[in-house]
Amino acid sequence: MSITREEYEAVSARAERLVSGAEIERAMDRMADGITAALGERDPLVLCVMTGGVPVVGRLLHRLRFPLRLSYIHATRYRGATSGGALEWRYRPSAAIRGEHVLVVDDILDAGLTLEAVVAACREDGAASVHSAVLVEKMRERPGACQADFVGVRVPDRYLYGCGLDYKGYFRNADGIYAVAPEDV
Repeated sequence: MSITREEYEAVSARAERLVSGAEIERAMDRMADGITAALGERDPLVLCVMTGGVPVVGRLLHRLRFPLRLSYIHATRYRGATSGGALEWRYRPSAAIRGEHVLVVDDILDAGLTLEAVVAACREDGAASVHSAVLVEKMRERPGACQADFVGVRVPDRYLYGCGLDYKGYFRNADGIYAVAPEDV
């Protein structure tokens, strides 16, 4: 589903910037420091949650100055929509996880359903340990006990885009975190 250039510009003009690009970079530094302290001696397998986790992993990896390996996992609930549905597994690297210290990296902790399912899958697949990192955590109630071990920024519970988060598949490349105007959700 694509949006027109006019819709793209209108959504962008009405959005509110919640976190600047500079604030994101400082948050990434803090996350890297915490991850290094926890996993720097464990030779972790970093699992990027596709697709929103790609920009986050891209910014994070060069800050992690210890041996690690990179792979991905693909579980999604949104599929280009503005609200989540049932979890769909597109790729689950079960055999590669067995016995590994895993760091799951995603763009956002929203309802927590995707992260909770990915972490549970890693444990089911025999990971030695599982840690999770998200760039953005929405401040909201979550039905489960899902929490990320490393969080970049915490923001109000609004529909967001930027730094991996998308609006109808767009705006993942925005430098900062933006709240979509209510009329665009």
